[in-house]
Amino acid sequence: MQPAVEFRGIAKHFGAVKANTDVSFAIAKGSIHGLVGENGAGKSTLMSILYGYYRADGGEILLDGQARRIHNSQEAIALGIGMVHQHFMLVENMTVLDNVMLGSEGGFQLKPKRAKVEAELRDICARYRLDVDPLATIQDLSVGAQQRVEILKQIYRSASILILDEPTAVLTAQETASLFEILRLFKEQGKTIILITHKLQEILDITDTVTVMRGGRVIGAVPTADTTKEALANMMVGRPIENNLPRAPYHPGAPVLQVQDLQLLDDQGVKLLADIGFTLRAGEIVAVAGVSGNGQSELMEILSGMRLPTSGQLDFLGQPLPFAGRADADGLPRTFRELGIGHVPEDRLRDGVVKAFSVMHNTIFGYQDKLKNRWGLLNFKAIAGRCAELMRNFDVRPNNHDLRIGLLSGGNQQKVVIAREVLARPKLMLVGQPTRGVDIGTIESIHAQLLKLRDEGVAILLVSVELEEVRALADRILVMCGGRITGELKIEEFDTTRIGLLMGGEHKS
Repeated sequence: MQPAVEFRGIAKHFGAVKANTDVSFAIAKGSIHGLVGENGAGKSTLMSILYGYYRADGGEILLDGQARRIHNSQEAIALGIGMVHQHFMLVENMTVLDNVMLGSEGGFQLKPKRAKVEAELRDICARYRLDVDPLATIQDLSVGAQQRVEILKQIYRSASILILDEPTAVLTAQETASLFEILRLFKEQGKTIILITHKLQEILDITDTVTVMRGGRVIGAVPTADTTKEALANMMVGRPIENNLPRAPYHPGAPVLQVQDLQLLDDQGVKLLADIGFTLRAGEIVAVAGVSGNGQSELMEILSGMRLPTSGQLDFLGQPLPFAGRADADGLPRTFRELGIGHVPEDRLRDGVVKAFSVMHNTIFGYQDKLKNRWGLLNFKAIAGRCAELMRNFDVRPNNHDLRIGLLSGGNQQKVVIAREVLARPKLMLVGQPTRGVDIGTIESIHAQLLKLRDEGVAILLVSVELEEVRALADRILVMCGGRITGELKIEEFDTTRIGLLMGGEHKS
């Protein structure tokens, strides 16, 4: 049987950066094929070439044994190729039905077409167990449901080859299990799936074959049944990965952050946070665990100055945070940074970087006033030197500070955001989902940096949906459900079953 997709000698350069070099491998029809590698290994670039976003500088792509030149995404869709991006391509204030129809309206008479498409979508949802209401508004859906909408779009467009780029990065364990059931059904229908993920256990759980890339080249392709997580990790980074990083003894210092009776109501009076109280000390990492959407994001927004609380007492280094008398949060994030509060936001693209600006400019955002000369102008010599140090110490690739940060992989963007906050030497570091969508080597590097900060006496509040990350970093764990803290555990009390019950709303007695 001809492979569904075959890459032969694919090359792609962005200036001096070689994203893909002589990439060659085949993907069997009716299989789930994993694609792994470090951030910046060339995986997403290769898939963007297959989907028509980029034109290869050399080589060819064969679909069902026939060479194809794919000039744009419309041609890719017509050839049966669909792509679900890590950051969803959905219009949030429109319905599922309208999002699916975008680009294929078929004329000005929409009402008859809408009724026909709605019926087709309901049939597809029943057949693939997608559990999505076509008339629901995107912004009212969970992250998992929004991802099912993206898959629904591709099935409606008759995709026979489905590319998924980090599909589980923002999903809970239950949503991931549901997604995998959908993918298995897709495979049973004879479809071909290409799965890009940094979660090696998922590769072992769901794929038939896995291709490993490093530095823009293919390192190897193996049947999944014949490999292990350790072997894949070594192929990805070219060295053994340290799973248990050394930790200094736990000796917390004086209180840095004290939160008492924190409350937050939305515009309709719905409680988003209720009765939140905890203390965070110097030299400790307190992790907030829980299913996404249970108040963790709102807590981080308040502590970073992005949002005002409804009520409560919040003290930083013994002084109240300056919320009193304010009508809005305008200017507060800057004030909080000046106080010594660093913030790595959960969504790096929305809140952490400006994609159109260079890497160098992104390394100073929020701290630019500290990098001015005696005349009040930005000291670009100092900024360039600081950026070079940052990129070297945090292994940001490619090492080109003039490159637009939007051209970097997600993991390298994350390194820039974390490095920017670390170099500011904060007293309190707020860290949201620090390793979402990054590779195993970068995870090791980020964890090492956070543990180093902790050992230097910085107080760290970590929000993560990854329990293994919580286990690796935390000294204490707060579990949230429904906007409340349902329990607190020492790391010695770590138990996934107990934490799961607390995440489901059971309170610790």
